[in-house]
Amino acid sequence: MLESTETILVIVDVQGKLARIMAQTERLHQQLQILAKAMPLFGIPVLWLEQLPDKLGPTSEELATILRQITQPIAKEHFSGWQCNEFRQQLLTSGRKKVLLAGIETHICVYQTCCDLLNAGMEVHVIADAVDSRNSDNCQLGLQMMQQHGAWLTQTESLLFELQQQASGDRFRQLLSLIK
Repeated sequence: MLESTETILVIVDVQGKLARIMAQTERLHQQLQILAKAMPLFGIPVLWLEQLPDKLGPTSEELATILRQITQPIAKEHFSGWQCNEFRQQLLTSGRKKVLLAGIETHICVYQTCCDLLNAGMEVHVIADAVDSRNSDNCQLGLQMMQQHGAWLTQTESLLFELQQQASGDRFRQLLSLIK
């Protein structure tokens, strides 16, 4: 079971026109917004990556508006976030070893980040309904490849209720309002 004190969320490259042409872009954006709003309820930090933002554009505005309240983007040029010194330092400094992974594209940047995190000894939980690719087949293949390398697959609601653990309290009511 995931514990909030050991966990961090990483959002990968949900930017510009590319974010709008994902196979399930509406679902992707909806789930990412839920996650970005829910993480502060659990005290879970968020690391937010952008691939070459000067060329690919900024993160989708509806997501960036939420994320700016809790963190700032980290620009990268490698497909894997782990190859970015600033990201790697922030992740290691957090002391968190369980990484929740979301973003685009599943079979490229999310996949390569996942593999590097696993090789670095992290436990990676890919949020399957919060990742996407331009082509649904590529998304499914990316999920399979990450799972074969040792990543866990989860989805937004399952993850949030796993972190919550009980069906009572103010945080539970706040979670219900986010997912309904």
